[in-house]
Amino acid sequence: MPTPENVILRELLNSEDNWVSGAVLAEKLGVSRVAVWHQMRKLGAQGIEFEARRARGYRMLSPPGRLHAALIELQLKVRPRGFSLVVLDEIDSTNDEAARQLAAGRQAPFAVLASRQTQGRGRFGRPWHSEANGNLYASVAFRPRVAPSQMPTFTLWMGVNICELIENLARVAPGIKWPNDILFNGRKAGGMLTEARVDADQIRDLVFGLGLNVNSPAGGWPGDLGLHAVSLAELTGSPLDFNRLTAALIGRVLIAYERFVDGEYRANFAELWHRYDVLRGRQVTVVEGGRRHRGTMAGVDDEGALLLRDENGRRNHFHAGEVTLEKQVGN
Repeated sequence: MPTPENVILRELLNSEDNWVSGAVLAEKLGVSRVAVWHQMRKLGAQGIEFEARRARGYRMLSPPGRLHAALIELQLKVRPRGFSLVVLDEIDSTNDEAARQLAAGRQAPFAVLASRQTQGRGRFGRPWHSEANGNLYASVAFRPRVAPSQMPTFTLWMGVNICELIENLARVAPGIKWPNDILFNGRKAGGMLTEARVDADQIRDLVFGLGLNVNSPAGGWPGDLGLHAVSLAELTGSPLDFNRLTAALIGRVLIAYERFVDGEYRANFAELWHRYDVLRGRQVTVVEGGRRHRGTMAGVDDEGALLLRDENGRRNHFHAGEVTLEKQVGN
């Protein structure tokens, strides 16, 4: 049964002219208009700004700039059977919490979101700056029961889907740096981390983690991180509707996962990768197992391996490694 909070928020979100009368809300809830006012004050305490006007009712002025479970739930357009949402103020790592919930038997799929991570991490265990500054820290957990051989392109496929969604919603031009960085003109706005528990012949549990700089202000980065990091708000010039974007991202991840498991992703993976690949045609160095390989990026193969064309024209395949751009002459 929907809570009074959910009923009010749904009416405010679905109102054609933004206004909802107190009488309508009182009728929907089966309470007095005074009780409606008390509910509105509770929403105000949660960071939802609204206006009350005689003879017109209520309208939402601005959504909260932090995670709000009810707003995400109401704006989530995709909801597989049994899907649930865990929203936390603080956690060590959303990936770790998702893994714990899977181990405890929670039904998948589900998403874990946090306003702050105390031990956020990226690839190779590197720390991920995860303060409560309007950025998104999210993990979505699955039990795919698929062969491990199907998984090498999973993070790449998720990355291009996230790039396409950001491009459509925020009207900015993201790119993806193999295998898991989301960039804007060389500055990092997001990173992905996929972790799995593998049985002998299948993936048992799978956690897809995403850290995305959404509304952190310019100049709010510690040390020299600001030279390399950027938020969507910096790019667009104004804060984004945080919970609407979060709901859209979770929905896109859920859809992309189903297409991946069904094998449908193969139809347009190459096209999307080509569109968002920031390294194609660039001179790079790949460090793998302590060895350095220089060459020209030539995309990825069907298994998600990086393709590097060396000075002799040979194409080499790398399933793992660290990629850095070579400095261009004159730079």
